[in-house]
Amino acid sequence: MLTRRIIPCLDIDKGRVVKGTKFFDHVDAGDPVELARRYEVEGADELVFYDISASHEGRDIMADLVKRVVEVIFMPLTVGGGIRALSDATFLIQAGAEKISLNSAAVKRPELIREISDKFGSCATVLGVDANRVMFNGHEKWEVFINGGRTPTGINVLEWCERAQQLGAGEIVLNVMNADGMRTGYDLEMTSKVSRSVDVPVVASGGAGSPVHIKDVLTLGHADAALAASIFHFNQHPIAEVKTFLLSHGVSVRPAMAI
Repeated sequence: MLTRRIIPCLDIDKGRVVKGTKFFDHVDAGDPVELARRYEVEGADELVFYDISASHEGRDIMADLVKRVVEVIFMPLTVGGGIRALSDATFLIQAGAEKISLNSAAVKRPELIREISDKFGSCATVLGVDANRVMFNGHEKWEVFINGGRTPTGINVLEWCERAQQLGAGEIVLNVMNADGMRTGYDLEMTSKVSRSVDVPVVASGGAGSPVHIKDVLTLGHADAALAASIFHFNQHPIAEVKTFLLSHGVSVRPAMAI
């Protein structure tokens, strides 16, 4: 049975972890190094680090902070935000990141996916998709947004995920903006359709409010992993609790250290 992964996400703004609702109205959630250390002890399977304002502000990612996070963890680290060229990815891999997550830069220049995959392998190349349900001429469409969720692209979510896989992306993080920070559950329909449209692992993101939501997206949503922030940062449902719940419901996960 495939082991599912539980992944805390550190959204970084001005050196602090923040959490918002639908990408806005952010509140402080703590120090990234301290949170990373805590999740290492608690038994997270991986950690994701997003510099959420780097692309919007047109600046480089905070590599020094990435290095400090790497120093306190042994689990794999995915880093995204402000990566615009192969040289940026190379610098972050050298700083200790195991995977590079591309979002805005990949939309603007899809060849970047191929360049990073060719150099570091598809397993190190992650496509981050900020997906939004929007109405157009009376019909709903699933649209890709960039620049921290600020800019619509007109690109269809499913088509973009399929193309990214063809270009060499080895994993997709699907963050549904409509569900982000709402804590009412992941978008099971979109997650399931993306998971079934590609042959690479899909990480569900946006909407986790309880262990039930995580179970649902790993089963009904067919996700390979579940990413969450608020429920972990504010200790509403610690990783050990979530993993115990999943194991009790027949979902295969690596037991947390605190169990």
